[in-house]
Amino acid sequence: MVFAVTVLASLTVDLLAHRQEHVIRFREAAAWSGVWVGLALAFGALVFVVVGTAAGVEYTTAWLLEKSLSVDNLFVFALIFGYFKVPRAYQHRVLFLGVLGALVFRGIFLAAGVAVVSRFTAVLFVFAAILFYSTYKILHEEDDSFDPGQSIAVKLLRKIIPVRDEYAGTHFFVKEAGKRVATPLLAVVAAIEAADLVFAVDSVPAVLAVSSDAFIVYTSNAFAILGLRALYFMLAGLLDRFHYLSKGLALILAFIGVKLVLQASHKTISTTVPEIPSLLSLVVIVVVLAVSVGLSMVRPLAPSPPDDRTGSGSGPAFDSAPVEKAHATDPDPPIDRHGAGQPPDA
Repeated sequence: MVFAVTVLASLTVDLLAHRQEHVIRFREAAAWSGVWVGLALAFGALVFVVVGTAAGVEYTTAWLLEKSLSVDNLFVFALIFGYFKVPRAYQHRVLFLGVLGALVFRGIFLAAGVAVVSRFTAVLFVFAAILFYSTYKILHEEDDSFDPGQSIAVKLLRKIIPVRDEYAGTHFFVKEAGKRVATPLLAVVAAIEAADLVFAVDSVPAVLAVSSDAFIVYTSNAFAILGLRALYFMLAGLLDRFHYLSKGLALILAFIGVKLVLQASHKTISTTVPEIPSLLSLVVIVVVLAVSVGLSMVRPLAPSPPDDRTGSGSGPAFDSAPVEKAHATDPDPPIDRHGAGQPPDA
């Protein structure tokens, strides 16, 4: 009950605080990020006191793990915003809806995962294989092939309803020639949700390696997801500087994969097989993240040339046109054309 009230109150406050579209600058994003981290840690302290030390360590480990894995989401968000040339003032609205969808879908996936693991412990070997494969893809930079325009969700949306070229403020639908059509903003939301579903393939097995308690895994995921928007805007333009972070995430996924193998072996093969305790997992995650960020700062990469696909080599979504006039001055996004638009519905 405390968790549900906290989440609902947080979402309401966040929505009211950003009801007027505006560019979210670093200071504002940092303040909100501090709020979300503070809430997550306060809830973790409550878990320590009420549920116990073991549950508190599992919650903290799962939250930090999900928080670190979510950094990959930020790069994809930047790619999607750059591809569709989303005005900066509209990006928070898109991410807010993306968070709502993520809370629902993660809840479904995590509930299903906990149910499957409780009945078929051997499935942990499959989850470990998924994490090892994700590690391989990251180390071989195979995750860079994401194309927002080829997203299944975006293609399906275009088949269901026509998508016009121009943005119409924060409206998702407008009327053209008496017919309701979607704006590019709806396509962006679809792409964001589809990306989160893809990331859930890594995230869900990873967090289930930390705990099989449905309450722990969902609350830790939820608080990590709630702070994702603020983290995105706070790190705007800085993502490419943390070039060793992806390697660190790969090591974390590999470590969690080993943890899953040992855990599954302990339960299905022999109890003599040792398990990795959650406290050690927490220490490993903290150390790997700290070293990755530290190396990125000590050994910065040389500036990369502009990327013609997105308009900038370091995050096109952060160099969008001025917000107040973005819907009138930004170039058309590369989506299907359906003629000139009419004023949005009242």
